[in-house]
Amino acid sequence: MSMRPRVTVNCAMTADGKLASRTRKQLRISSREDMERVKSLRASSDAILVGVGTILADDPHLTVKGLPPEENPLRVVLDSHGRTPAGAKVLDDRARTLIATTEECHRTWPGAEVVRCGKGRVDLGALMDVLEERGVRSLMVEGGGETIFSFFQAGLVDRYMVFVGSMIVGGRCSPTPADGDGFQDDDIVRLSLIDAEVLGDGVLLSYEVHDRRA
Repeated sequence: MSMRPRVTVNCAMTADGKLASRTRKQLRISSREDMERVKSLRASSDAILVGVGTILADDPHLTVKGLPPEENPLRVVLDSHGRTPAGAKVLDDRARTLIATTEECHRTWPGAEVVRCGKGRVDLGALMDVLEERGVRSLMVEGGGETIFSFFQAGLVDRYMVFVGSMIVGGRCSPTPADGDGFQDDDIVRLSLIDAEVLGDGVLLSYEVHDRRA
């Protein structure tokens, strides 16, 4: 029986719903308590996924400190046009890395496995099949906003967890947890709030997606 990975979107936003500043500079939004929660969530996931925009803006390792390479989750980068820099930290030897790109992109990266699924942009359904074949049962999607929206648009999100930090950033161009084109009124994704927890000076909201689109 086919068992696609369970997808958890996890992010931190400001009290006015922003992931970063208008310059897309990374902000320390999470409290210390929330950072510990994220570390545990990463450690319990089979794979962690981000879009190439996050790689270009923040250059994260996407690893759990203290875990050896063989115990770290698989790192997955959505990169339709092959923009991941050769020196990106996600390509180091701290964990395995898979770069998902398109059939038109012929680039390869030392230190990473490359899968080509879809034309023009990565086919997320096909990518989920690839991850399933590699034994991934739980996938943590960390961002950015375009990537998160694409997973909601594809009907692939099971759980949405967002930490709301106590700050205001503002800016009509500042990224939000779900950017992209946005949904038409009839297509809005409905969530069920299952938990709300104070973590330091912020609140963690946990939702289940009860009307997946696919």
